[in-house]
This record gives sequence, structure tokens and C-alpha cells, in this order.
Amino acid sequence: MNARPRIPVWQVDAFAAEAFTGNPAAVCLLNEYPADRWLQNVASEMNLSETAFVVPTDNPGHFHLRWFTPAAEVDLCGHATLATAHVLYDAGYASNDQVIHFRTRSGELPCRQTGDLISLDFPVTPVADTVNEQLANEVRSSLAVESADVKQSKFDLVAIVEEEQIVRGLQPDFHRMRKIPTRGIIVTAKSNTADIDFVSRFFAPQHQIDEDPVTGSAHCCLTPLWAEQLGKTKLVAYQASQRGGKLLCEMIGDRVHLSGTACTVWQGQLLTDPRTSP
Repeated sequence: MNARPRIPVWQVDAFAAEAFTGNPAAVCLLNEYPADRWLQNVASEMNLSETAFVVPTDNPGHFHLRWFTPAAEVDLCGHATLATAHVLYDAGYASNDQVIHFRTRSGELPCRQTGDLISLDFPVTPVADTVNEQLANEVRSSLAVESADVKQSKFDLVAIVEEEQIVRGLQPDFHRMRKIPTRGIIVTAKSNTADIDFVSRFFAPQHQIDEDPVTGSAHCCLTPLWAEQLGKTKLVAYQASQRGGKLLCEMIGDRVHLSGTACTVWQGQLLTDPRTSP
């Protein structure tokens, strides 16, 4: 009789200075990828905004990486990438001075550790003025705001509002928002706080995530937007969800470097066999 598999899994709070802040992600370490249905079932069971599945390659420091919400696989996820890099460094799968290379649906994503900070090297996803007025009005109505400049990125709609307090005080209509055809809606404003450049929140009810606590991929479009607005290439961002999280953002050519800290909340083992599970 075959032994029951014991698949390592961790839950990590990413972009978090301490436990129970930032954005939690599950990280599952596999020898190879099983059927997509099993991956989706695990992500649904974890019921976090993202579950990352990482598989080592024959090349040291190089790993395959995929991300799943409870509802679907996604092309890019920042906080789950940070969580995965944190696990690999912390558990000794990569040395502290080693660059980790993740092979993903968004290309190769290098990660580096410097002290407590882990830096993610992501592609820029610029915003464009391509939103028709009907869609822009739907976004404003779902957010219950009178005024917002609505733009489009590769993945999301972006609503720029005038005041930080508007971002912090939003109470969206998620039923209405769920009907808008987009991965998510980012709301952002210039910060009034001295050591923060801009704030944001991220809503993705179509993926069963009403509000994501800290969204790294959203900052691939927010960083170039605010770099141009504020005339600087290094910025400090704060995602003003209930849990909250800080990101250090830097524009380098057509790449965005997102840096933050993470902490492991628990680790354990999955005992379900991906070879036999439905």
C-alpha cells in the first residue's frame, strides 16, 4: 500500500511587519504539478486570496510558480510571490544571498533578499485612458463616489480619487461591482501622510475576493502612475485595507521593484493525494 503523501504547506503574511497584518497566502511545495483541478481544489480549501504552488527545477535557484484564487488561476500575484520567496529563503531551499528565479505565466520573476526585505522584480503594467464613460460611471457607482478618474490597466480598472480619506472610507457595492468585467478595481489617491506617497485599496468580487488586503500586482500599474504624477522613481505605498500593508516601490526602466517583509504564521502538511483526488 502506498504511503500517504505529505506535501509541505505554509501560510505566510506578506507585506507585513508582524503576524495578522498584510496579506495572507498559502504556499504549497510540490515535486511536480498535478491536475489543475487538484490545484484549484486546494486553493478553494485554503480560502485565501491566493495559494501559490511552487515546483523546483533542475537548475538551483530556479522554480516554477503558479497562483490560484479560490475561484481561478491568475497571471500575476505579488503577495503570494513574496510569500513563496520568504518560505524558500526561510526553509533553506535557497541561500540568503541567492537570487530566486520564478518561471511564471508572466515570464521570469527574479527575487532578492536584503536583510529582512525581499524585493520582487515585476513587469510594468501601465494604465491607459481607454475607459468609456458608461463603464467609468459603473465603476463610480459601485464605489459610491461622485468623482473619480477611471483608467484601464492590463488586468484591472483604476479609479483615481482626490483625497486619501475617500480611499480609506469607501464602502463599495460589491453586488454591483461583481457585474463589471474586470479582474479587479483599484482605488488610489495621493497620501496626506508624510512618509507615504500614495494609498490604495483593491476589490475583486469576481474572484470571490471582495477586498484584497495588500495587492502586489496592482502596484505594477500604480508605481508608474504615481512616479509620473509625483516626479520620483522611489515611492512608499500603503494599501489601506483593514489589515493594511506597506510596499517600497521603485521604477527601473520597464520593470517595477516591489519590496516588503513577510512572516510565517503556520506550517504543516497536506495529506490528500493529488494522484487520486477528483
